[in-house]
Amino acid sequence: MRSGALSQPRGSTASDPIMQPPRLMIRTLLTILLLAAMLIGLPLAGVALQGRSLQTFTEFPPLTRYVEHAPFSWMAFSLLALAILVFVLPFDFRTFRARESRARPVAPFPRWGWAGVGLGMTAWVVTWTRMPALAPLQPFTFTPLWIGYIITVNALTYRLAGRCMMTQRPRFFGGLFFLSAGFWWFFEYLNRFVQNWYYTGLGTFSPLAYFGYATFPFATVLPAVLGTYEFLAADPRRGAGLDDFPAIRLRHPRLGAALTLSLAAAGLAGIGVWPDYLFPLLWVAPLYIVTPVEVLAGRESLLAPIGRGHWRQAYLLAAAALVCGFFWEMWNYGSVARWIYEVPYVGGVRLFEMPLLGYAGYLPFGLQCAVIARLFFPDQEDFFSR
Repeated sequence: MRSGALSQPRGSTASDPIMQPPRLMIRTLLTILLLAAMLIGLPLAGVALQGRSLQTFTEFPPLTRYVEHAPFSWMAFSLLALAILVFVLPFDFRTFRARESRARPVAPFPRWGWAGVGLGMTAWVVTWTRMPALAPLQPFTFTPLWIGYIITVNALTYRLAGRCMMTQRPRFFGGLFFLSAGFWWFFEYLNRFVQNWYYTGLGTFSPLAYFGYATFPFATVLPAVLGTYEFLAADPRRGAGLDDFPAIRLRHPRLGAALTLSLAAAGLAGIGVWPDYLFPLLWVAPLYIVTPVEVLAGRESLLAPIGRGHWRQAYLLAAAALVCGFFWEMWNYGSVARWIYEVPYVGGVRLFEMPLLGYAGYLPFGLQCAVIARLFFPDQEDFFSR
């Protein structure tokens, strides 16, 4: 009998004849509504029970800074760094020892890929150059910079595998931009309760103008992360050896799912009450909601392969987000319009603007990107089974 941490006997999927499309659509819709209700309602309920005004957390555009963060602590930094290394290094060591052969390119780098390189390089120069003539453009360079990245990484995948998301899955590729915009607005909303980052150099916007200005760059997040995942997965050397790694198993996966969902709900309710302690939940909340709901509904979750010792998919998703995170933080560092981090306990040691240990937050973020995309595009499940 197979069991695992957030793993269960394989349930029906979009391609199963047992699962009728209307039933699948209803399950998906209910999961989306539950996710939205928990992410929006629980943080507000928590601060309301504390007797605080909700107006503070619904300010738009978000300008006021009202969360006072705990100071840097070398003790907290050292303990967290040790925990991260203990968790991550075994995976990297196993991959290094596997010594899988490098994949050989099967196609030339496409012409449209060079267009992406050119767009990205041009946007980068405009972003970091302080020429007065370019000043009006500099607050708007994030979107073309990342469009260039997305095209380039798809072109690299095409060169390596002869296919890529842009050319083989155009509906999925285009849909990710729309989904990504709403996906990141949820993170912006949750950040109102912990204020781990804020923006500077934007100028003055009306609420409607700010919404439009921010939505376009937010739309690039999922295509960038999942495009990078596809590129990494195209080379068997990356993540090699992780399809036969220790499994995480639970004797009662449904009970584990129920407890995980309950803890996620309690954490979201407290995120605005104890922001210095619960801020990491900002980066894992959707994962800890959608995955247990899928388990309880009898559908195989994205994390189910871990229960069978198959870690490569999760490893590559985490690595993809980390790669994108490096470029996000690097390009942000030299930008006029940029974000600044205020993170409790570990914010004193930085790489670019990001606290060094904050890069570990990108690891679960990669899995969250896949969980959300898989939820909204169940017919693309084979994209994640690489």
